[in-house]
Amino acid sequence: MRDVPHFGSDFVWGVSTASYQIEGAVDEDGRGRSIWDEFSHTAGRTLNGDTGDVACDHLHRYREDVALMADLGVDAYRFSIAWPRIQPDGVAVEPRGLDFYDRLVDTLLEHGIEPSATLFHWDSPLALEADGGWENRAITDRFAEYARIVGERLSDRVTRWFTLNETVVFTLLGHGNGIHAPGKELGFGAMQVAWHQLLAHGKAVQALRSTGATRVGPANNHTQVRPIDDSQETRDAAHLFDLVYNRAFLDPILLGTWPLAGIVDPVAQDGDLEIISQPIDFLGVNSYNPQYIAAAPAGSAIPFDQVTPEGLEYNDFGWPIIPDGFTQMLTGLRETYGDALPPILITENGGAFNEAPGADGHVHDQRRIDYTAAHLAALKDAIDAGVDVRGYFHWSFMDNFEWAEGYSQRFGLTWVDYATQERLPKDSFHWYRDLITAQKGTR
Repeated sequence: MRDVPHFGSDFVWGVSTASYQIEGAVDEDGRGRSIWDEFSHTAGRTLNGDTGDVACDHLHRYREDVALMADLGVDAYRFSIAWPRIQPDGVAVEPRGLDFYDRLVDTLLEHGIEPSATLFHWDSPLALEADGGWENRAITDRFAEYARIVGERLSDRVTRWFTLNETVVFTLLGHGNGIHAPGKELGFGAMQVAWHQLLAHGKAVQALRSTGATRVGPANNHTQVRPIDDSQETRDAAHLFDLVYNRAFLDPILLGTWPLAGIVDPVAQDGDLEIISQPIDFLGVNSYNPQYIAAAPAGSAIPFDQVTPEGLEYNDFGWPIIPDGFTQMLTGLRETYGDALPPILITENGGAFNEAPGADGHVHDQRRIDYTAAHLAALKDAIDAGVDVRGYFHWSFMDNFEWAEGYSQRFGLTWVDYATQERLPKDSFHWYRDLITAQKGTR
């Protein structure tokens, strides 16, 4: 394991979570149903039929969780706001939902932790699906109104705002192949959903600015794309995958252009790109591993094939562990976008390492420590190569509901006993705390 270098006095150290993955209390305080409530309660959609009904019971235990974060020593906490808590039917405002996030933000500030809020982490109000959900352009105005409502309540205290989380994953898994909510299988037709999310991002930036928010940006998922071989067919497939996975979700924001023109063209209106390309203050980057691409097999409806080569180290989710891909992804963003690339915050990075408490009552997750240390060293390599990265938020603060995989995968620094709701800091928690303490010692 490489030693972790120092990142400087202004570098932000944090952790991240998402509302549906931790909050529970899905029927309390007027909260409406989300697309994930519907999806997880549909037979066969999630492993073991797991749902987020209780999850980590964070809505009731947030003070305990924030106290643990304070013990961890983080500068900032990135959480997401559940849209159905604020607008249960996508229109009317539920004051009790706003009150909860009011209390959460104040509790964070009392502990010296910067509230960093994400407006959308995949749990849109189910009521909006009746009108087509994210396939319907009208949702972009609904989202802007939601952003304004939340911003008016919290912008005086929230340090930084993230508009939408991982638009690519929500598009491809939720609307392309149906693995995630809302479970639609639109193929490349899902890129219309991508366009509407991009437009919603731009409108949300405008809405947040109108409430006094000063630091706003998206949280995108990006990966380094690696052709499995050097054939022209494979390189062409990898190039197309890069356009679909990376550039389609960043070119419109940073360059005001659509990179899939002539391949997949969304139904757009004049002025859309001007709204989408609103100036942002930072780019949130979620990244876990590179993606290997092969040419599509004969008869495939998709023009590339995502593959997992043998001989690599993998985490318990089956994702390859390749730290230098983290460096190359970031330097690749810098090479592609140049001065159009704003400062970067790493808003998610981590791995599923499913160690349980041992006979001594402790969780010895050395693999998570090794993964994190190696990726932080790779991050510093990217910074030294000229990439402006200003913070790192580990995914995740605690084990949680892992979407279609239910409770089978554990990403947390804190182990959660879902039966008792006991929180148990893992070895990685103590390691990360020591790391942050050492980093702050240079400030």
